[in-house]
Amino acid sequence: MPILHLAILALVQGITEFLPISSSGHLVLVPYMMDWKDQGLMLDVAVHVGTLGAVMVYAWREIGMMLTGFWKLVRGRVDQGTRLMLQLIVGSIPVVIAGYTLNKYAGGMLRSVEIIGWTTLGFGLLLGLADRVGMTVRRLEHMSYGGALAIGMAQVLALIPGTSRSGITMTMARFLGFERADAARFSLLLSIPAIAGAGTLSGIELWQSGDVSLTRDAMTAAGLAFGSALVAITLMMTWLKHAGFMPFVVYRVLLGALLLYMVYAA
Repeated sequence: MPILHLAILALVQGITEFLPISSSGHLVLVPYMMDWKDQGLMLDVAVHVGTLGAVMVYAWREIGMMLTGFWKLVRGRVDQGTRLMLQLIVGSIPVVIAGYTLNKYAGGMLRSVEIIGWTTLGFGLLLGLADRVGMTVRRLEHMSYGGALAIGMAQVLALIPGTSRSGITMTMARFLGFERADAARFSLLLSIPAIAGAGTLSGIELWQSGDVSLTRDAMTAAGLAFGSALVAITLMMTWLKHAGFMPFVVYRVLLGALLLYMVYAA
């Protein structure tokens, strides 16, 4: 794939992955809008892995806390880091099961502009509702295992392009009463096992395929996505400390309406 195509895909992924506007939906739309050949799920996962690196850098304190918590658990002790680690495990179980099943039996069947239009619009409105009615009384340290499971079950919906993994998990967290910045932070952390799992499976497939060109493209795209994602995460977290999700809601509604118009007016 030409380096320009890879750069655009990586930039789009880096900017949209952790904003509640659906990176997977945008990755499907880029070749559609630019009249390119669809890059396929493999490169989509590669740029997701690049953004995973950005999360690891941004959330190094929480990751360090969880690593410490793991060693304490081995020694029979439990602290905040231990609980956070276990909550991420609990929250990841639903998407692991659903993702494996979908990848095995459905593949890329859901990668259509019509589906993206409806999910972008519908889940955008749901995010707006959650942000409006959700209380802001809970912080990350108030997360329960039940809350983590509820957010993890919501994350399953993100397997449908256009839903937005970050968007649907933040939506559920807001419905549960978490402050905006803390909802976003838990969403970031919950992305680690989800993206790592998908990246591992794709890495195995790349290795087994022996496709040197595709492997090179995947590594290039992942590296480019890392930088743009780190900038996007920093800006989003700064924004949510002082404002809400409404700009993202408006963007999703406008984009969803435009896509549906393009589909049904054609």
